Amino acid sequence: MSPQPQTPSRSVFSLLALVAVTLLVALMALPRFSFAQEPSRRLILKDGSYQLVTHYEVKSDRVRYFSAEREEWEELPASLVDWPATDKYEKDRAAAGASAPEAVQFDKDLDHERELEEAAQPQVAPGLRLPEDSGVFLLDTFQNEPQLVEVQQTSGDVNRSTKGNILYGAINPIAGLKQAIELEGAHAKVQSHVDVPSLYINVEPIPGQPDQANPSGPSPGAAQPQQPQQPEQPLVPFDRFRIIRAEVKGNKRILGDVKRAVTGKITQQEHFVPTTITGITGGWLKLTPTSSLAPGEYALVEMVGKEGMNLDVWDFGVNPKAPANANPWKPEVKNPPAPADKRDN
Repeated sequence: MSPQPQTPSRSVFSLLALVAVTLLVALMALPRFSFAQEPSRRLILKDGSYQLVTHYEVKSDRVRYFSAEREEWEELPASLVDWPATDKYEKDRAAAGASAPEAVQFDKDLDHERELEEAAQPQVAPGLRLPEDSGVFLLDTFQNEPQLVEVQQTSGDVNRSTKGNILYGAINPIAGLKQAIELEGAHAKVQSHVDVPSLYINVEPIPGQPDQANPSGPSPGAAQPQQPQQPEQPLVPFDRFRIIRAEVKGNKRILGDVKRAVTGKITQQEHFVPTTITGITGGWLKLTPTSSLAPGEYALVEMVGKEGMNLDVWDFGVNPKAPANANPWKPEVKNPPAPADKRDN
């Protein structure tokens, strides 16, 4: 009886399959590896910034490039690329090398432009910059991640009967009666998950008020020489913005009361929170409570000299258990750039 031919065992098939898969993965990784090893080049954009790339190709109205920093393929509109500047940089670099005076000066100019952009949008946490050049933003931490949340203005009202921008000019309460300054709704849309949130402020001053870029000035309690013939001096920036604790009553938040005495004098009562304020780059102010805020509702208000308070406020709450805020800005995680003397080699 002739011997039967032996069939390969299952283990041999498994080994061959493993080798095939390994080779396939290696082949798929070759283009990525080769592009990652190529010298970096620059795609210079029309806004003065640039992308470090190792390879790029134009397809229709798009540019597809391999990022040297992130080591992955990305795309952008071809119309955003400054092609003459990109070509000139490549030619200068090829002709004289990256150490040529023109290339060195070009790098300095780009770095200077980037510094100006960063100054207008200060970094408030690692990888997190203020996203706009104006507005009010709250620095929060949610699930151990720093986040910036924009706080929109909300119009306050006085017992829903009279509205106006400036408190004292908007109402005329009856002598001896109080009127409440109210916000609709029991809770603000923006909720801080930390009890010492910082607010970053850069808004246009009300006419007659000073620029907020320099918050230096006399202390609120300092004695001032009396000069009746001079117009009233506007508030210095550290008096201009304050935080008020709101009292929730039903579906409303009460920011304070306004009362008119029989003598005609109008006074307002609010629960101000002690804060510190500092000026940072780009004309921004940083306002921070001096102690932890209890869970509840608050508002950033703008004071307007003896006229009182602007009724358009920036409301927020403090609630560690609140859900995530909508559309926050999160840190950008990027690979560290290559040293300056090796970036373009």
